[in-house]
Amino acid sequence: MTDEAMIDIQNQPDFRNLPIDKVGIKNLRYPVTVLDRKNGYQHTVASINMYVDLPHNHKGTHMSRFVELLNLFRPEVSLKRFGEILEKMKSCLNAESSHIEVSFPYFIEKNAPKSESFGLMDYTCRLIGYSNPAGRVDLVSEVIVPITSVCPCSKEISREGAHNQRGEVHLATRFKKFIWMEDMIELVESSASCDVYSVLKRVDEKYVTEKGYDNPKFVEDVVRDIALKLKADENITWFSVSAENFESIHNHSAYALITSENVESSAKTQNF
Repeated sequence: MTDEAMIDIQNQPDFRNLPIDKVGIKNLRYPVTVLDRKNGYQHTVASINMYVDLPHNHKGTHMSRFVELLNLFRPEVSLKRFGEILEKMKSCLNAESSHIEVSFPYFIEKNAPKSESFGLMDYTCRLIGYSNPAGRVDLVSEVIVPITSVCPCSKEISREGAHNQRGEVHLATRFKKFIWMEDMIELVESSASCDVYSVLKRVDEKYVTEKGYDNPKFVEDVVRDIALKLKADENITWFSVSAENFESIHNHSAYALITSENVESSAKTQNF
């Protein structure tokens, strides 16, 4: 059979009359270059999800075209290029809407707080883009940041010590102007009992233990402190921040979530 004679099954009509919200590829690993505040660029490996909508009368989409479109990410992955690739996805796949998610480990040089021993911390970052049928593009940047917290209740009621644990904060934002991943990470770390390091000598362990003990926080405190900082930043147009503590004395996690919608709604109620 010649190439010209091959039947394109995906373009065959479908008679079930059901449109599909999202169809595409998921968890494709791909080498990418991302912006780095200190070094200009950083090479990493991303996990990429790409979807488009499928009209009710189309049997399928062309999966190989998603992978071909990834070449548009060269030489770098950044939110400013998402609009271009989202529109390309729609035109190449005859779709009305498109969606892309790029998750990758991001490494930052972070020396120990007292000994200044060199270390690399890795953070999970996500860039999310969506283009609707009218061509409006929505972009979200997200970081996942490990933290430590000391329980205020435990410190208050205990004769000696207090229980502490490692936790994780998810911070997603929309903004007017570009914001560095490093700025988002630093904002989160400054709101914890103490931040996390990859290398700690004894003098550093003493420092982080005492810093956390002097700065106890519930998950509620963490998300509220982050939300207040974001609320005061005129560049941030929307945010969602959650904190999860992997409890050291319980067989469950502690969790809190706050969004800018709730913050704005609460402010209006208080000013009523």
